[in-house]
Amino acid sequence: MAEPQRIVIVGTGLAGASAAGALRDRGYGGKITMFGTEHHRPYELPALSKDVLLGKAAEPHWVHEPSFYADNEIDLLLGVSVLELRPGEHAVVDSDGAVHSYDRLLLATGSRPRVLPGAQGHVLRTIDDSLALKSALREGRHVVIIGAGWIGCEVASAARAHGCRVTVVDPLSEPLVRVLGTEMGRVFRGLHEEHGVEFRLGTGVAGFSPSGVLLDDGTELLPDVTLLAVGATPRLELAEAAGLELADGGVAVDAALRTSAPDVFAAGDIAAHDHPRHGGRVRVEHWANAKNQGTHVAGSLLGLDEPYQRSPYFFTDQYDLGMEYRGLADPADEVVVRGDLAARQFIAFWLRDGRVRAAMNVNVWDQGKALGALVDAQATVTPEQLREADLGSLV
Repeated sequence: MAEPQRIVIVGTGLAGASAAGALRDRGYGGKITMFGTEHHRPYELPALSKDVLLGKAAEPHWVHEPSFYADNEIDLLLGVSVLELRPGEHAVVDSDGAVHSYDRLLLATGSRPRVLPGAQGHVLRTIDDSLALKSALREGRHVVIIGAGWIGCEVASAARAHGCRVTVVDPLSEPLVRVLGTEMGRVFRGLHEEHGVEFRLGTGVAGFSPSGVLLDDGTELLPDVTLLAVGATPRLELAEAAGLELADGGVAVDAALRTSAPDVFAAGDIAAHDHPRHGGRVRVEHWANAKNQGTHVAGSLLGLDEPYQRSPYFFTDQYDLGMEYRGLADPADEVVVRGDLAARQFIAFWLRDGRVRAAMNVNVWDQGKALGALVDAQATVTPEQLREADLGSLV
């Protein structure tokens, strides 16, 4: 396969920027054009709900230095969106009406926050969102967070650090229950309750009044600050209009991140990846996935056909709790705990059919390599081995 002369990247988030950097690292000398709707150069998202909100950082972690794109002859078109993808013509149309031809194209359009009908309040996706929310988190203010997922819990932690009164509303039984299940969800609920957060679990939002949030149990909350943290929606409009195959809430890609259209690839939040290790399509909306898929897809854009095989990984920091999660489990899988659950210093494993599907280390930092190996190998082990044995010996 001949090396492409023109590569277009739609999206200036972490996946797109990582791909551009990796292309140059691989020695690619052709034309690279990046389109992004934001006016900031590419940056990473984790600090937006952590250090920026806490006041420990004034800005996010930028993917590259300001001069990187010019120095590497990458056309970074900020504030310019792509309105149409024409796979049959190998071209895109931008928001100024200009047509740009490509030999290969990467879709890395990311996600947008979900919103509720009639909702008024903050969302958290961009650096501008984060700075606006931080300015609102002032001591004594009542913050209502709708959604007890990762963003909701991390913002609750930051809001309490600023001296805010915090109420978290979610229709499910525990925070983070969709990912971690009931037992681990209780660990995080206990952490937040010890720091003064009030949960209204098993309670949905019925609507919004001019002054507050109406719950489906008939009560009304009157916050000073409202955060909508009810998940994200992948940006699929371009792919759908262009006739690309969609699956599992994203753009269907093969093991090498290739879409159903010739010479079009996808990475990051939108990619519903046919994962060779996990036996089915996997779509992950986390930092590591965007970074690692972006780096990997550079090889695919240059004609390599190597499968992307990394297991999902994400992390969180809340109060004095730090956590890393590797793998892909169902909350209904068997949970095995090694360590002290009450002290929040432990490792949790998720087992299915005797195999390790995922592992989470909480305030334990010396087992990352062993945990990664167990998850990648989907090692066959017993609960007793996970509790007692040297983890490095189990792979």
